[in-house]
Amino acid sequence: MTPSDPVVRVRDLRKTYGTSTALDGVSFDIESGETFALLGPNGAGKSTTIEILEGYRSRSGGEVEVLGVDPQNGGVAWKAELGIVLQSTGESGAVTVREQLSHFASFYPHPRDVDEVLHSVGLEEHAGRLIRTLSGGQRRRVDVALGIVGRPRLLFLDEPTTGFDPEARRSFWELIHSLKREGTTILLTTHYLDEAEQLSDRVGIIARGTLIDIGTVDEVGGADARIPIVRWRDGSRVHEIRTAEPALEVARLVAEAGGVEPRGIEIIRPSLEDVYLRLVGAE
Repeated sequence: MTPSDPVVRVRDLRKTYGTSTALDGVSFDIESGETFALLGPNGAGKSTTIEILEGYRSRSGGEVEVLGVDPQNGGVAWKAELGIVLQSTGESGAVTVREQLSHFASFYPHPRDVDEVLHSVGLEEHAGRLIRTLSGGQRRRVDVALGIVGRPRLLFLDEPTTGFDPEARRSFWELIHSLKREGTTILLTTHYLDEAEQLSDRVGIIARGTLIDIGTVDEVGGADARIPIVRWRDGSRVHEIRTAEPALEVARLVAEAGGVEPRGIEIIRPSLEDVYLRLVGAE
């Protein structure tokens, strides 16, 4: 693998279970240092794709390379370069946070400093507590800490902020930005579309086992999907106009109303969530 090669390379990935097709010709690359969000509804094929990339599930067809290696043949040294944060873990929680993190750090050749990791995920004050006594959000932070302690080149984050309060989510976003600055490549799945919008360089949207769109946050859905909407009320009726020049449209409406601003007027700029819902709904 050369520095210019993609960290993840997927071509025509297929997975079938008997007569059922879970993945049907999925192709994408993830470049070094990129944060890539794989989005889609439940059952769309996200988890199957990620498990194949992690080496935990075999594929029925296609080509896959992760860090230059076919995941089906990845050995211990290859796995040591991956960080994985699952949706849920089966940890018993009968040890302290520090003990668990130190134990995991011992598995890797060049781990992060345990205190540094505790600080980065906001668990310094809970380092001596048994994991089973932590709240759901705090246990989720332990999961993230275990995922990054090995200093991975590629980090898989599967719904990482489930159970986080708004303040904890913002802190986590800062952690991801710091990992990006260090050059970590990240594959993210999340149902929080604002999270994908904040963290991702590019997104891929998958539905019914097919990749239906891929691009930067501003590209997916095409230019038409990003045209703003001017919305206002006239009595009980709601009016909408899609226009690339919303300020001019508002000025026109005000002029037509004799200088009076129409009731409830607003300019709505479609978010990634709006585009996502439109794409998935159409599919």
